[in-house]
Amino acid sequence: MRFVDEAIIQVAAGNGGNGCMSFRREKFIPFGGPDGGDGGRGGSILVEADPDANTLVDYRYTRKFQAARGKGGRGANCSGKSGEDIVLKVPVGTTVVDEETNEVLGDLVQPYQQLLVAKGGHGGLGNIHFKSSTNRSPQKTTPGHAGEARQLRLELKVLADVGLLGMPNAGKSTFIRSVSAAKPKVADYPFTTLVPNLGVVDVDRHRSFVMADIPGLIEGASEGAGLGIRFLKHLARTRFLLHLVDISPLDGTDPVESVQAIASELKKFSPGLAALPRWLVINKIDLVLPEEREEICQDIIRRLDWQGPVFQTSGLTSEGAMQVCYKLMEAIEAQRTLEAEDPEFAEAEAEKRRHLEAEARNQIQHLRTQQQALYRARKEQAGDDEDDWDDDDDGEMEVIYQR
Repeated sequence: MRFVDEAIIQVAAGNGGNGCMSFRREKFIPFGGPDGGDGGRGGSILVEADPDANTLVDYRYTRKFQAARGKGGRGANCSGKSGEDIVLKVPVGTTVVDEETNEVLGDLVQPYQQLLVAKGGHGGLGNIHFKSSTNRSPQKTTPGHAGEARQLRLELKVLADVGLLGMPNAGKSTFIRSVSAAKPKVADYPFTTLVPNLGVVDVDRHRSFVMADIPGLIEGASEGAGLGIRFLKHLARTRFLLHLVDISPLDGTDPVESVQAIASELKKFSPGLAALPRWLVINKIDLVLPEEREEICQDIIRRLDWQGPVFQTSGLTSEGAMQVCYKLMEAIEAQRTLEAEDPEFAEAEAEKRRHLEAEARNQIQHLRTQQQALYRARKEQAGDDEDDWDDDDDGEMEVIYQR
């Protein structure tokens, strides 16, 4: 399956049917009169959150959707048939944005939640509506109204409480495999994870949260190095970030510099995202001798001047992994309780999430504009006037999306 987390489509609702001009003509009825019916309503276009959908791949190839127009009215005061509505299925967590105005039309975060994106036109009036005491035989009808048309941008962001952050090969995929049923690919080379993976972490009976593993970052990701930073937008809905760092990287890099590089890229992408609660997880402690672990960890904490929570884990042996999950569950439950009891706090949190998503959207759009300009400049330099840039080709790859 091809993982696509953004798509641009065109939608057009159906026009309303025209009103009918008709007059009653029946045997033994001396006085007839107008009996033209109204036109039917045009079909509307709705977007629905489908819990069984994982990607926007369906809209990578089919981009135009036109609803049926309403049928015209008929005699005997018969209204025309309304056009059928079109329901577009998208994954839960999809945001619908008007491409021309950049207005957010809706955020589909609940299963089967629907959003009307293009309303069908009203049907025209038949001549029966224009009958009066002075006009017994009206020759007037009205045409159907035009349906709405829009160009939409569909943006998918995974719904998770906790997001994993770190360099490639920091052990994020191994960590999520050890605490959940998710089975992302694990290998001994960088960029094994190409798309976000979701895992449900069960810490106790009826106590669970969702964790997201996103592709690793490297220094310069905001300029397009590695896989870039477009997947960072999937962290915009999270409550907490787990920053995993390899305690003893095989390539000899400094763990402290790795943490600082990721923090820098995160801040460049979104200051709001960088301000989310971030916990440090010193991972792969099974690679160093037990008597050396504490000294190495304390040295990393001291040089980083880290003030937040710190954990020592091994995704391979699961040592310390569930301790992190229990602490996360407590923090998430405390935040959920506070949101339920304090409406002002809940609204502040919702506004913060909206701000994070807006920052991510603007940054992705800015980077795309830069890439388009660079691409066209190179084409002009090469003397090729053909412009075949495709927005949907940005970073797209053939992968399996496991959830």
